[in-house]
Amino acid sequence: SHTDRATIFPSYQIENSHAMGEQSKEQQHPQYRSDRQVVATLLQAEPDDYHLAELARLRTRYKGFPGAYDIQTDLDKILKLWKLTEDTLFEKTRAIHQKAEVYKGRGARSKGEDWS
Repeated sequence: SHTDRATIFPSYQIENSHAMGEQSKEQQHPQYRSDRQVVATLLQAEPDDYHLAELARLRTRYKGFPGAYDIQTDLDKILKLWKLTEDTLFEKTRAIHQKAEVYKGRGARSKGEDWS
């Protein structure tokens, strides 16, 4: 039943369409809240090394993810604001990660990047 699934899989947001008798599933990512805050920051930020790395990390996390469409739309918007394609973003961030530890000294991120 719907309740059992919600109990077993709390990270899933399940919406029912009673009119068509069909069920569609949109997943709620477990990192949604903190990621939403990062995206809000990125929308106001300049594309420095740290912000580029954060954008790439979130693009990787949400690519193909069946949900969090507001975050995905905002990530697209940030790419346009910064005049980047996804390919150029990843090219830049590969170079950033090769030359420096971009997350060093940034709280919990310094213990390891969370790409999940």
